[in-house]
Amino acid sequence: MPGVTYEDAPLLADLMPWSVAPPRIGREWPAAADPGSLRARWDAFVKAEGADREALLEPSRARTLRTAVGRLPGQSTGTERLSRASGPCPEPVRVLRAPFDEQWLLPDHRLIDAARPELWRVADAHQVFAVEHPGDPALPLLATSFLPLLRPGPVRPLYRRPDGTEPNLAPGLLDHLTARLGRPVEPLDVLAWALATAGPGPAVPLTADPGVWAEGLALGHRLLWLLRRDGERPRLPGGRRPYVRAPLPARPRTLVYDREEEALLLDGGRISPVPPEAWDFETGGVRVLEQWFAARTAEAEPGTLAAIRPATWPQAWTSELLELITVLALLAELRPGKEQLTVRHPITAAELRTAGVLPVPETARRPASVLDEPEEGPEGQLALI
Repeated sequence: MPGVTYEDAPLLADLMPWSVAPPRIGREWPAAADPGSLRARWDAFVKAEGADREALLEPSRARTLRTAVGRLPGQSTGTERLSRASGPCPEPVRVLRAPFDEQWLLPDHRLIDAARPELWRVADAHQVFAVEHPGDPALPLLATSFLPLLRPGPVRPLYRRPDGTEPNLAPGLLDHLTARLGRPVEPLDVLAWALATAGPGPAVPLTADPGVWAEGLALGHRLLWLLRRDGERPRLPGGRRPYVRAPLPARPRTLVYDREEEALLLDGGRISPVPPEAWDFETGGVRVLEQWFAARTAEAEPGTLAAIRPATWPQAWTSELLELITVLALLAELRPGKEQLTVRHPITAAELRTAGVLPVPETARRPASVLDEPEEGPEGQLALI
C-alpha cells in the first residue's frame, strides 16, 4: 500500500488488547453446513448406548462421556454427563467455520474440547469479532458477527461486555483519535479502519489526516458490511447478478469453472454469470468457492455421526452460494481502493506512547468480569466464576 510504513504503525494487539484463542471443537460432527443434520446427529447419539455412544462421540483427552463441564453462557443445554444425556437436541447456532463459510454448531459444552466461554459471554447482536488471519497477506484480518471457529489466529471481540458496552480498545485511543482528527470516532470506526489498512503483524497504520481517514473509513465500513453480511443483502448490478441457469443435481460431486462463459458448473447444474474475480478469490492459498463446496460434498467416514448429511442438495445452499459469489465479487472490486489508499500524517506507536495510550494496562488484556445471570455448572450446580 503506497504511503504506508507498517514498521512505525501500532499493532492490532495493542489497539484491541483483549484476545481469546479461537474455539476448538475437537471432532467434526457437532458442526455442519445445515441445522437439520445436527439434529439428526444428536438423535442418533442419544439413542446409542454404552460403547456405541462412546465411539460416536469420538472422545478426546478433553471430552469423554464422563467429562463434567458447565453450560455455555447464554445456552440452555443439559449439564449431566454425556453417558446419561437424553432429551431434545440443543438449538444449533450460526458460526463462522472457515473464511466466508457460515455453518451451524451444537452449542453444547460437553461436545466441544475448548469452547472459550469468555467469548460466549459477550456474543450478542451488538458484538463483532475481529479474527486475525496470519499467513494471508491479502486478508490479514477478518470480521464476523458470528462466533468464529477459524484457526490459528486469535479472536478479538470489539466489545468487552454484552450490549455493545466497554469497547475492547486501548484506553484513551478514541479520545486521542477524536482530538487529532477533529471528529468523533466510534469503536466500529476503529475496526473498519483496521480492515481497510491492516498489514503484516497485523499492524494498523493510523492517520491524523481527516480526508484520508474518511476515505479509509468508507472503504472499511463497506468491507465490514460484506464480511458480516447483515442488514441489506449485497447485490451485483442487474446484468451481473448470478442465477441458476440449469438446475443443480440432487448430489453434485464436482465444481468446475468455465472462464470463457463465466459459468460455475456443478455437474449438470449451471450458475452464471460468475465473475472470474469471484472464482479466483483465495484465502490462505485456497479458492474460497472450492473450499465452501468441499465442506458440503466431501465424503465422511461411514458409520460416524459426521456422515449424517442431507440426502439431497438443499435449496438453502444454492441461495448461500449465490450470495457468496456476490460477496466475493464485490470484495474483489474493493482491492484497488485498498492498494491505492495512502496514509498521510501517520499516528505512530511512538505518538501513542507519548500520549499515554500505550502501553495498555494489563487489565485491558484480560476479560471483563461479566456475570449478568447465574451460570449452570456440571450436574446442574451453580457455576462459580
